Amino acid sequence: MSKIVVTGGCGYIGSHTIIDLIENGYEVICIDNNSRSHAAALQAVTEITGKSVKHYKIDLCNYDDTYAVFEEHPDISGAIHFAAYKAVGESVENPLLYFDNNLQSLVNLLKCIDEFGVSHFVFSSSCTVYGNPDQIPVTEATPIKRAESPYGSTKQISEQIIQDYARNSAATHILLRYFNPAGAHPSALLGELPLGKPQNLVPAITQTAIGKIDKLLVHGTDYPTRDGSCIRDYIHVCDLAHAHTLALRYLEEEKNKEACEVFNLGTGTGNTVLEAISAFEQASGLPLRYEIGPRRPGDVIAIYANNDRARSVLGWQTRYTLNDIMSTAWTWEQKLRDKKTVFGA
Repeated sequence: MSKIVVTGGCGYIGSHTIIDLIENGYEVICIDNNSRSHAAALQAVTEITGKSVKHYKIDLCNYDDTYAVFEEHPDISGAIHFAAYKAVGESVENPLLYFDNNLQSLVNLLKCIDEFGVSHFVFSSSCTVYGNPDQIPVTEATPIKRAESPYGSTKQISEQIIQDYARNSAATHILLRYFNPAGAHPSALLGELPLGKPQNLVPAITQTAIGKIDKLLVHGTDYPTRDGSCIRDYIHVCDLAHAHTLALRYLEEEKNKEACEVFNLGTGTGNTVLEAISAFEQASGLPLRYEIGPRRPGDVIAIYANNDRARSVLGWQTRYTLNDIMSTAWTWEQKLRDKKTVFGA
């Protein structure tokens, strides 16, 4: 059984990935300082999988604390790095916070991977690295343009750090460029639970429908798209999580052709914000209260994935539709309201 360290494992994508790893035979330990996450996520992981996960509540920006975890577990064979700040709007308002946290944590982690001979590294990147692409769908070969936000810049710089490090590293590396993760675990025991005001569309929709938010604000309908709102590629979090397991297996089986490889993780279909709202209304049977507001700084106009490489090389397939995303997210939101999860207990 391979032992994998998951940083940011109490976060939305990290916790779902831990479930997928456990269900596929991996032993997992978690590092998360819980500054932007809920420790209760690991209780939900245990309810779903029947396995408990060792958790270290430390800040990766503290090298000595990070080192101590690897020193305690010298048999770690792989690392999946989720721990980073991720709100586009906040990064525009406070860019130094993002550069300090997202880059320092990565460098410290790579130092430990090097020191302790960890064999495999999977990095949580983002489609924001493409900026405003000239053509969509984007492939892994699409030119990298200037990022539209400091958050996107940290992902571009992080990728460059990893690619430079990989040239002289004994480890093998994968960069996974996510599109727009959404939805919840089918059990409704785990889902997206933002701290404070939601920065992502789907939790903003469900919180509006449940009454936590008075009205949803649509950030601009004057973009050059089919209905004027931004286009994104919404991917179910469980589909995204499984791609990390497949990426690790790919590296473990030494199928990689290069020391650092890149994969897009999206459905291959773009939906506008207004289409996403319509999908929620169909899935829930409820009308949604929303109003049109100005554009939000840092948002790209339209982006969705060409996922041919992930499908053909990793053997990855998406199982969930946009309606599934909205249905699972809505069931999760209702369970939170009714205190039927460990988060609401």
